[in-house]
Amino acid sequence: MPMISRKKQPYRVSSGLRAYLGRNGRDVELPIRYEDLTYYSESVPVYDKRGRDTLWESVLYPGHERARIDRELVDTYATLRVTGDLSLMQHLVTDRVDVCTYGNTAPFRVRILNTLNENFDYFYVKRADASRIYGLELEHILSPNRLEFMVHDQTLVETHIAGIPGDVFMREHLEDKHLDEVRLAKEFVKFCERCFIRLLGDMHAGNFVVDITPDFDETSYRLRAIDFDQQSYEGNIRVYQPNFYIDNNPIVFLGMKCMEPKTTRQYQQEERSLIRHRARSERERLRELLDTMIADELAPAQNIASLRAGLAEHYRDPRFLACESMGAVVDASLRTLGWESV
Repeated sequence: MPMISRKKQPYRVSSGLRAYLGRNGRDVELPIRYEDLTYYSESVPVYDKRGRDTLWESVLYPGHERARIDRELVDTYATLRVTGDLSLMQHLVTDRVDVCTYGNTAPFRVRILNTLNENFDYFYVKRADASRIYGLELEHILSPNRLEFMVHDQTLVETHIAGIPGDVFMREHLEDKHLDEVRLAKEFVKFCERCFIRLLGDMHAGNFVVDITPDFDETSYRLRAIDFDQQSYEGNIRVYQPNFYIDNNPIVFLGMKCMEPKTTRQYQQEERSLIRHRARSERERLRELLDTMIADELAPAQNIASLRAGLAEHYRDPRFLACESMGAVVDASLRTLGWESV
């Protein structure tokens, strides 16, 4: 099992990163701040449909604050979804606010309810951590998924990423007679490759979801990361390889059963080619992001030294040893794709 630091050091948003966010439409003035949500008076545990503790707590605000917070959360949702057009949001209300006190960052999850049809949607309000922001932006550029998030001052707002949590999927769906084992195993291989190339760590079963899309004669699966706090922070190379996490073993063993090593290598190369294509399509934005990341402090020096040594050995490429920051290590990892070559 890869070793993860019990508490990752948070990193403030630097002036360089804030300038990048502003140029790319991510730095937006928000109606509410993270701190505004911390002044709740009571909380009660949230349980799932089977009565299990979800590790989230539903919070209640004092009466004199509740109306203001509810309104500002709807306004924030409008800013996130429809660039602040409040005329489209008159039928929406804040249904519930939850906090996760289990994690390091204590994020808030907000449920917005459509009173016309009882449909609801979620978004998240978190402390703005530079590591997570870099992780979100790299995911947006290099993965097949697009992410909506906004930053203002020390507050980060993100849309909800829908899917079945990985641990729930492995516990309840791997025995489904309609499961397409080969397609699921293929997607896990590609997911592992995406995480390793851009150095997104801590992808145990609770930090990704499985998105299932039925087609007319088959089923497609997409694994999506939902936690980006461990973007290029740890020094252990295995932290960035989801196949080494014990709680991912059910899907790892499934892949070993239905795929040969040469097939695995084929899918890894396919994903590398797709990442290279995405990087080239967003060449200027990715180069700007990496240059900003190289200049930022995002991990202790010992973590940088350990990771660059591990990657230099893995790729048999001594150029990693010259990296002086985690941003430089990520840059070097992406350079193995040859995305900047003509």
